[in-house]
Amino acid sequence: MASRQFAAKELASKDFRRQLEGYGLTTAQILYRLPDHPSLLQTYVWQDYDLCPRFPVLNRFLAFWLETLEGPLHSVTVAHARLIRPAEIRSINGEFRLH
Repeated sequence: MASRQFAAKELASKDFRRQLEGYGLTTAQILYRLPDHPSLLQTYVWQDYDLCPRFPVLNRFLAFWLETLEGPLHSVTVAHARLIRPAEIRSINGEFRLH
C-alpha cells in the first residue's frame, strides 16, 4: 500500500498537487522604478501558484524584492485563476434519444 502511495506522488507534478490543495495560477505585473533613472518605470511579470486572497507566495517574493533588489516598487497588479475547480453542472430542458 505504501509503495502505491509513493508511486502516485511521483506521477503527479508538484504544481498539479498544489492545484488540488486549492492553489491557483497567479500572475503579477510589477512596475518598478529603475535605480539609476527613477523617472522611468520598468515592467516585470511574475507567475506562480498561490492561494487567493492572501497570496503568501507573492508576498514572500515582494518581501525578497524589497530586501534584496534596488528598484523601488511603483505598483503591483494581480490576476488569479483556479485552474482545477468543481465540475460545473447545467440543467437542460429536453431529452434526446439515439437509436
